Amino acid sequence: MRIAVISDTHDRFPGSLPGRLKAADEIWHLGDVCEPATLVEFQNLGRPLHVVLGNCDWGVVWPLELELEREGFKFFLTHIPPKTAPSGFAAVLHGHTHVPRDELSAGARWLNPGCITRPRGVPPSFAWLTLEKGRAWQWKVVPL
Repeated sequence: MRIAVISDTHDRFPGSLPGRLKAADEIWHLGDVCEPATLVEFQNLGRPLHVVLGNCDWGVVWPLELELEREGFKFFLTHIPPKTAPSGFAAVLHGHTHVPRDELSAGARWLNPGCITRPRGVPPSFAWLTLEKGRAWQWKVVPL
């Protein structure tokens, strides 16, 4: 299973991005979509799209957090990283900082795909999360 993970689109994204995500089985957006219409091209890909609420998202009903289990792994999705990792999850995926992250800290793996439109000190990026039941999962940040 391949999951495309994006964050912090802030109303826009490169025109090539939806085409790059066609190979995804699912798309996870970690908040700061801003205008919900920004997601139309991703929805049109016909893949399940899971979105969490960011601090710049107003008037929408996305959840603050999502707990998803895929291929036997549990993932905690949020926009602003919590101070401590909730227990029982393979990883905490977050946006907000606009900087990619892959860090093991306090017994949890913290992942951030980076920012689509307003990166801080690095190129814009998204990430692929690749899962196969019974095998270690892989995280790869992809510059745009």
